[in-house]
Amino acid sequence: MNSKYKGKLLISTPDMSGDIFSRAVVLVIDHNEDGAFGLVLNKKNELATKAIQKKMEIDIDVFIGGPVETNKSFFIIKGEIPITNSYLYFHEDYYLTEDIENVVNSIIDGSLNKKSVKVFSGYSGWSKNQLENEIEKKFWIVANVYQMDFTEKDPQLWKKIMQNMGGEYLIWANSPIDVSLN
Repeated sequence: MNSKYKGKLLISTPDMSGDIFSRAVVLVIDHNEDGAFGLVLNKKNELATKAIQKKMEIDIDVFIGGPVETNKSFFIIKGEIPITNSYLYFHEDYYLTEDIENVVNSIIDGSLNKKSVKVFSGYSGWSKNQLENEIEKKFWIVANVYQMDFTEKDPQLWKKIMQNMGGEYLIWANSPIDVSLN
């Protein structure tokens, strides 16, 4: 079983420009012999955010989890005790769930602080060996996770990680999104 990248971050390289993965930071939630599943941590979905805020009258942001099944919702929740029976622990005090009913009800009744939740529409998925091939082609930099708050809502996450890596990555961090403008 291949779980080599489970729990790691994928940081897109400039070779991934022009699509959803441009300047993306993806948390790999699961990785096995059939493929990989992850969520983009740093791309806010403005349309979904406005829709959920209007419909539910809750001030909460929605992030683009990836280009697959964008009509599905996923939630990363920080907490030791899950609010649902349907969940997957993936890192210390964090778990993933799709249980929208329990999440929404828990936020409304106050048993779950909305700051402990990150909402995603869609996910990032790779078929068998696809992620390994993309990493080999240097589309992604693989990084270990150290003291990261997965519920943080930071649109500058990609740039901050690149700056912290230093060296040649500083050039990438400070380059314009459209490198042809450089």
